[in-house]
Amino acid sequence: MQDTVVAIDGPAGSGKSTVARRLADRLGYRYLPSGKFYRALGWRALAAGVPLDDGEALARLADRTAIEARDEKGDCRFWVDGRDVTDELDGSAVSDAASRVSVFPEVRRRMVRLQQAMAESGPVVAEGRDMASVVFPAAQHKFYLDASVAARAKRRAEDLRRRGEEADETKLAEEIAARDRRDSSRQAAPLRQVEGAVYVDTTELTVEEVIERLLRSIGPHRARSRGRPRRRS
Repeated sequence: MQDTVVAIDGPAGSGKSTVARRLADRLGYRYLPSGKFYRALGWRALAAGVPLDDGEALARLADRTAIEARDEKGDCRFWVDGRDVTDELDGSAVSDAASRVSVFPEVRRRMVRLQQAMAESGPVVAEGRDMASVVFPAAQHKFYLDASVAARAKRRAEDLRRRGEEADETKLAEEIAARDRRDSSRQAAPLRQVEGAVYVDTTELTVEEVIERLLRSIGPHRARSRGRPRRRS
């Protein structure tokens, strides 16, 4: 199964979501945004009033919550208990909730099972923080995208402003740095570059330049996968 997985890891704001989505389209693979699984659970926890520091309660919530990723016309939509919540997952509150619920091993085990199940239905480009280290350790192609904190804060601010939200880049930089520390030091699946992963600093690169670097690394496999139809849910 993992011979048709491209695993992309990296910190928040490194560009991995945009790159992975477009790369999946170029290869004819499904796009697997692992962070959205945690956002979906974070959204559910906020809606249900479950404390974000209660690992046992969050694990019980994860067990009874139906989270489904559907590939709809090339777009990965997320459904929680039968409701499409995709457009509600990008706010700051949900982002913070996702980071907080993701520190618990019992929660991560549940999310990992969902992500691996998605890859069983066809080739994927998976992006997150533990794709190559935990979820798909045997992935054929592994990448680690990175960028300066300032660049990542600027990108996040631009995303928020496009959605009509206010954005303070200084505050965002502080939040991103804090999340880096939390993600890198957590006990369960800490953020790290695994051995064999190709490192790409995206600070000064355009999205297309990053994609081309990844495609060059994928090399001959690119030609084999290009003709493969995208698997629909």
